[in-house]
Amino acid sequence: MKLGSTEEKSGGGCSLPTEVSPPALQQAFSKILHGLSRQESSGQGNAGNAALRDLGALIEATECDKLFEGTGGGGSPREMPEILGQVAKALEKFAAPKEKADGSEEHPEVPEKATEVGLLFLKLLGKVETAKSSPVCPAWKTGLRHLSGPTYIFAITHRLKQPWTSPKSQHVAGEVLSLLFRVTECSSVAEFLCGENKDDRGRFAVVLGLLKPHLNKETWKKNPAVKHVFSWTLQQVTQPWLSQHLEKILPPSLLISDDYQTDNKVLGVQCLHHIVINVPAADLLQYNRAQVLYHALFNHLYMPEHRLIQAVLLCLLDLFPVLEKALHWQGEAARASTHCHEVLQLVLTHMESEHRLLLRRTYARNLPAFVKKLGILTARHLKRLEQVILGYLEVYDEPEDESRLKILETLKLVMQYTWPRIPCRVVVLLKALLKLICDIARDTIPTTEAAKSAVLQEATDCLILLDHCSQGQVKGLVEGVDGEVVDVAILKNTETTFSCAWASHFPASSALPPCYLSPGAT
Repeated sequence: MKLGSTEEKSGGGCSLPTEVSPPALQQAFSKILHGLSRQESSGQGNAGNAALRDLGALIEATECDKLFEGTGGGGSPREMPEILGQVAKALEKFAAPKEKADGSEEHPEVPEKATEVGLLFLKLLGKVETAKSSPVCPAWKTGLRHLSGPTYIFAITHRLKQPWTSPKSQHVAGEVLSLLFRVTECSSVAEFLCGENKDDRGRFAVVLGLLKPHLNKETWKKNPAVKHVFSWTLQQVTQPWLSQHLEKILPPSLLISDDYQTDNKVLGVQCLHHIVINVPAADLLQYNRAQVLYHALFNHLYMPEHRLIQAVLLCLLDLFPVLEKALHWQGEAARASTHCHEVLQLVLTHMESEHRLLLRRTYARNLPAFVKKLGILTARHLKRLEQVILGYLEVYDEPEDESRLKILETLKLVMQYTWPRIPCRVVVLLKALLKLICDIARDTIPTTEAAKSAVLQEATDCLILLDHCSQGQVKGLVEGVDGEVVDVAILKNTETTFSCAWASHFPASSALPPCYLSPGAT
């Protein structure tokens, strides 16, 4: 095809023909790529803006058949789709935020660039949508395969509120993602990434391939959006599709979690947690991956950051069954809970001396799960658990008193699982529970009424369990409490509450019901 005689001038001064032959089209795209790369290397904003204007004009002036089927003058039939893929990668890179030399998180120049680039992606995808309905342009599928990966990364980078986005750029990015799903005929992100069936492998591998160069030790901080795109994308892929990509997703997750910044640590641990719960145990145990994960997570427990501790403990609780399975396979059933014991021992050590309320709340929130996990083996930690429980019951946690509620829940579980060891501790535990009830009844604690009611209910349940474990000692001890220690009115109220609660729980039997017994006691 010969060049037409009519030409138009773009904003950058480059002549763009209204009818473009394949060689000229390839040359025009090459000039645009050169302009974008020159802006990337030299920071010349004018060159990049001119290239964007030229690209917009070129896309509008080019018919679908030439855009997707052009061969660039004797090249292979796939040459133009590959060029479009290179253009899409350059556009995504042009709009991506860059690391600031001063460490600032603000990127005031990025939203405007992202908006312009988003409009160009909309034009490219619009051409694909037009080509889908045209019988003379069957090569749109090849073009879409090269466009989809960079387009997805651009949309995920800019669609959520971040330091490098604005409401306008978020809106444009959302439109790009919606149009991308429409032309790929996907109803969700998961379908886009994983595919609809076995024949459709999805685009997760393509996206990981594009992110990989930016997720190594030297480059992952140069683009502050990469870690968020990786994390968000990873968490959209679940089993059974995730395991086949384990070699590609595990190293970046470990790298992010090993950073010195708490936000990055938390993000990395969340990625590791997603991997743990969505990859089969056999794959995690292969090449000792599970042990690597365990040691990486265990070291984070020494960091006094409540958000990090919360993420790590949740991940470890899901990792324990994987580690136990390995020990069972080795015939070491007696040591199957070794890792859980190690973590609980360290957690109790930190709880004993912790004074920061957020960390106390985080430790208390997760303590019941460890007791449930160990069951009767909790008896190994009973002495230290007793000290932690007594210490935490003395300190209120306004306004919802979450720490004491979780500690009371822990105490109930401990009494259920280790009831033979409770009678020798009945006096100490009873004093702590009565003191707690008196503090609540005297209104000396600035908590909400709902929290007070919940604490009283939990404390009453603990008294009932304590009485059962001690074969009725609690009733006699409560009746014999000195009025100088506990106000008489409060004591009588406690006795009445205790008796009513007892009757409502066990109206016809004094035996401990099965639901209050540990599995080993029935």
